[in-house]
Amino acid sequence: MSNKTHILLVDDDEDDYIITRDIIEDIPGRNYVLDWTSSFNEALEIIAQRRHDIYLVDYRLGAHDGLELIKEAIKQSYTMPFILLTGQSDRETDEKAMRAGAMDYLVKGTISPNELERSIRYSIEHAKSLAVIQRLNSELEQRVKERTQELGTAIKKLEQTNRSLYEAEQEVRKALQKEKELHELKSRFVTIASHEFRTPLSTVLSSASLISKYKTTEDDDKRIKHVDRIKSAVSNLTSILNDFLSISRIEEGKIYNVPSTFDLEAFAAEVADEAQGVLKLGQKIMYQHQSDDKIAVLDKQLLKNVLFNLLSNASKYSSEHKEINFTTSIASDTLKIVVEDQGIGIPEADKAHLFTPFFRAQNVTNIQGTGLGLNIVKRYVDIMGGALDYQSELDKGTTFIVTLPQT
Repeated sequence: MSNKTHILLVDDDEDDYIITRDIIEDIPGRNYVLDWTSSFNEALEIIAQRRHDIYLVDYRLGAHDGLELIKEAIKQSYTMPFILLTGQSDRETDEKAMRAGAMDYLVKGTISPNELERSIRYSIEHAKSLAVIQRLNSELEQRVKERTQELGTAIKKLEQTNRSLYEAEQEVRKALQKEKELHELKSRFVTIASHEFRTPLSTVLSSASLISKYKTTEDDDKRIKHVDRIKSAVSNLTSILNDFLSISRIEEGKIYNVPSTFDLEAFAAEVADEAQGVLKLGQKIMYQHQSDDKIAVLDKQLLKNVLFNLLSNASKYSSEHKEINFTTSIASDTLKIVVEDQGIGIPEADKAHLFTPFFRAQNVTNIQGTGLGLNIVKRYVDIMGGALDYQSELDKGTTFIVTLPQT
């Protein structure tokens, strides 16, 4: 498959095509193929062929405008990203472009090669992220359909048997409750996914826009600051996607326990070192193995996910310059893991719901998260046949204890 980025410019002014072509040719290390059409209807026909990775659409297209073209293309379920080209920069145009479905808009006559390259790159990445959300949403809809079919099957089964009225009523109630829970799960998923993606994507777009304004060596610190913000936002997006994909795989029964034999102390130290990358300023992970026996027999990937989630949570809900105590031990064919933080703790009223998917405690509203991390940890521990417990005191910290059998 070609690694070139194919671009379609929709603009009724040939001079603008030539200008755009020249800008693209000035992009360093360019790997773009630019096609052009000046016709509204021809543009829709070309878009339907899905041969391009991104579309640059002029606001003015004779009797039509670019917003009409974008709306019509999206109505036809064409999911490639669109960038609106306009002759003026104002909030109203920006809002119209976003409502129509454009990923970005650029002001003609002021576009630099770097700005165009950055807008193309981020628009494509944004579109990929949205496609993942749509795919997961479709999978949830399919699950709802399957559960509805199960309900229909259950009702037919009840009609064909001589079970008592009480048993029949209980069976239907259970099926209806499952369907209700799945609908609620889908609703929470869509709401949280939309909210959690909006913040990091806004950070990426705003920082990308600001970087283009810093062009001298004196502005290096400012550029580095916005590059770091972009990296952090992308890392956050990756974490959110991993949580959603983990839940999806667990729900589909695609997570398996495959134990292997390894050195627990070396493995845990490696995970702790990797987790250093997510710590806040001045935080430290204090790791110690507390038994002579170091050989574990467990699924390494599942265990790594459990450890990394617990350590990153300990950092997220603790202040800067706080220590995170992390210990492991093996005794009597049982492996024990303890992760202790000095964070905000868990309110008493929230403890009963701590491992519920998408649940977030009332004292974490200002801390970004999906409410899936502890649910994923609990389900991974269950898959490995272990137990997850915790102790927490508000404003003093939380300790999670994982015990796992050695096979």
